[in-house]
Amino acid sequence: TALVREAAGDGIERTVLNASGYVTARRQATVSAKITAKVVEVLVEEGMKVEEGQVLARLDDTNVKTSLRLAEAQLVSATNALAETRVRIKEADQELQRQTGLLKNKIAAQADYDRAEAAHLALKARLDQQQADVTVAQKQVAYWTQQLDDTIIRAPFGGIVTSKNAQP
Repeated sequence: TALVREAAGDGIERTVLNASGYVTARRQATVSAKITAKVVEVLVEEGMKVEEGQVLARLDDTNVKTSLRLAEAQLVSATNALAETRVRIKEADQELQRQTGLLKNKIAAQADYDRAEAAHLALKARLDQQQADVTVAQKQVAYWTQQLDDTIIRAPFGGIVTSKNAQP
């Protein structure tokens, strides 16, 4: 209810506006998690003011962290295998060039050249496969990083908490 009075010059107050009503929020949101998990922490209470992005609650992230660590280890392994193959392909390139020169000068047999070429082609194929493995591992890390972020419930905008419907 609002009551507004105006003071007149003669010392008499006159009522200018008398109104009643209620306040409604311009924006409201029901905040929930993208994933299903056990609530381990709720950091807000009804009536609390929150800022945009503020952490409201946390879900159990134990399994997600384990999966993220596994994906990160797989990425390291795939990256190391790729680095090793790159070294071996350099060696295979050098051997192929050497065998090509020897074959042109009729010093080496065709079979030696064929083996060098096959080894070179096999390593190039392995390199392509390992590059794909690294890409897959990077996407797995990104996926589990997003899953980990989804265990944290944040305020979509600043405002006042009007209802708290979860408990750890």
